[in-house]
Amino acid sequence: MNIGHASKASGVSERMIRHYEKIGLVPQAPRRDSGYRDYSDADVNRLRFIANARDLGFPIEEIDTLLALWSNTHRASSEVKALALARAEELDRSAKALEAMRTALLHLANACHGDDRPDCPILEGISHGDTDIGRSTDEGAAKDSARERTS
Repeated sequence: MNIGHASKASGVSERMIRHYEKIGLVPQAPRRDSGYRDYSDADVNRLRFIANARDLGFPIEEIDTLLALWSNTHRASSEVKALALARAEELDRSAKALEAMRTALLHLANACHGDDRPDCPILEGISHGDTDIGRSTDEGAAKDSARERTS
């Protein structure tokens, strides 16, 4: 099947299929005489696996590990469980951080009158770091460092 059909069958966009091929997560599909990629049912199953793993929050590096474990019929399920539990723990940390940000924003928004006056407790809170999200200096430095890496 061509890339369009593989995309529809797997739920993965054509762009992402090409990307997964480029980074080696999916083997390069053979080409037909016409030059179009030719995907098999096994390729589509692999793409679905990748999409499902992404939906569960696994990063590409861990998906590569999961794919290797999936194809290894002699694997220990304890390895897969360890990956799943570690990802769940990371998701829990992320959820707590998001909830802290949400709470801080609501606190700042509640302090704002939202009228025609120029004073704004939201901007003041952000500028002075009074966001009350329980950010320690180490956490702040780590978040600042992460922001710099993505900029």
